[in-house]
Amino acid sequence: MTISGRFVALVALGVVPIVLLGNTAPVAFGLLSAWLLLVIVLGGIDLALAASPRALTVERMLPARVRLGESVTSGLYLSNSGRRRLVGVVRDAWQPSAGASTNRTPIEIPPGERRLVSLVLTPFRRGERRTLQVTVRSRGPLGLWNRQVTLNAPGRIRVLPPFHARKHLPSRITRLKELDGRTSVMVRGPGTEFDSLREYVRGDDVRSIDWRATARRNDVMVRTWRPERDRRVVIVLDTGRTSAARVSDEPRLDTAFEAALLLAALASVAGDRVDFLAFDRRVRGRVQGASGAALLAQMVDSMALIDPELIEMDWAAVPAQVRSITSQHALIVLLTSIDAAGASTGLLSVLPQLTKRHTVVVASVLDPVTVLAAGERGGRDEIYRAAAAERALLDVARVSAAIRQLGADVVTDSPAQLPPALADRYIALKAAGRL
Repeated sequence: MTISGRFVALVALGVVPIVLLGNTAPVAFGLLSAWLLLVIVLGGIDLALAASPRALTVERMLPARVRLGESVTSGLYLSNSGRRRLVGVVRDAWQPSAGASTNRTPIEIPPGERRLVSLVLTPFRRGERRTLQVTVRSRGPLGLWNRQVTLNAPGRIRVLPPFHARKHLPSRITRLKELDGRTSVMVRGPGTEFDSLREYVRGDDVRSIDWRATARRNDVMVRTWRPERDRRVVIVLDTGRTSAARVSDEPRLDTAFEAALLLAALASVAGDRVDFLAFDRRVRGRVQGASGAALLAQMVDSMALIDPELIEMDWAAVPAQVRSITSQHALIVLLTSIDAAGASTGLLSVLPQLTKRHTVVVASVLDPVTVLAAGERGGRDEIYRAAAAERALLDVARVSAAIRQLGADVVTDSPAQLPPALADRYIALKAAGRL
């Protein structure tokens, strides 16, 4: 049972005689007591006439998934099996991060009928957003006392990464088609998979001349090549403590998700096999053996439940994890942080094991605020800030140089530009025949 503001206002009216007649007047106290008794009786009558909320049955209708930043509608079907009309309010107890527009909805359900209560959700955090209960408050005809009950109505929705980087996918697919010779524009590259024969033109590499075809045709014929298909791409995502840092108001981990999804989508279109691994000291997410639309669906589903762990990344275990995925030559993409030389020691120690058998690319987010601060020289504070920024950029350059010396490539850029930059590096490696 709950009381309403109307009941409190009626009780407050009983104080008026005391204010007007004085607090010692026996008549005033008598009037107050009679008034309180009347109000309580009215409240009891109102409560007795209110419909019982326990007569309601709740059925929830909810989509299983939604992308971060998008809106979805949660539906509650309330059926009144009682004999009285239920008038009141229903509160759906979603987590705050589910982004409910309003969680209190007025309802009026005649006996034997059902009503739909809709609630718009706009989640602002990834992961599982849950609700367990629904609270129904039934109001009497006088609106003084209410009946209230909490009913079990569990529900959950998985909030997936937004994948904003998909806007870069059409242009990169076009470049792949040009590279593969499937459009009118032919980009020449030293691929190693035979494509077709054509007549020799000035400027062609003489090593591409097919002498047997030349003898048959009585004309000089050359072989054309295309980048290999059906190659392996293994994306390893660092979920350790450095992935929790925010760059441009976004965790490094979320930027890594965007880059991994764009690369996976592009490699899948190119016909390559993509495997995904999220790891720190244990496996946080893994996707293997999927292709096409199922690949991205499984990746975003796995990423939705991954959060940064405040522990150091166990780089020594990464080569074994890669071997468990593939023993063939593959493109290994390591999405991590290379801001500080000390924190990158583990990464540098295992790179020789990876570059010995695979093509390795290390991708890291570069803070654009640091780049801007390095160019400011206005006052003393800005000069000190610029010096610190320069030192941070020198650390990144130092680690990048060490990575290149160990035989791996490095891609660093701002959060908005890292996904397309990594996709461009993949296309460049494919054009160079290094996959």
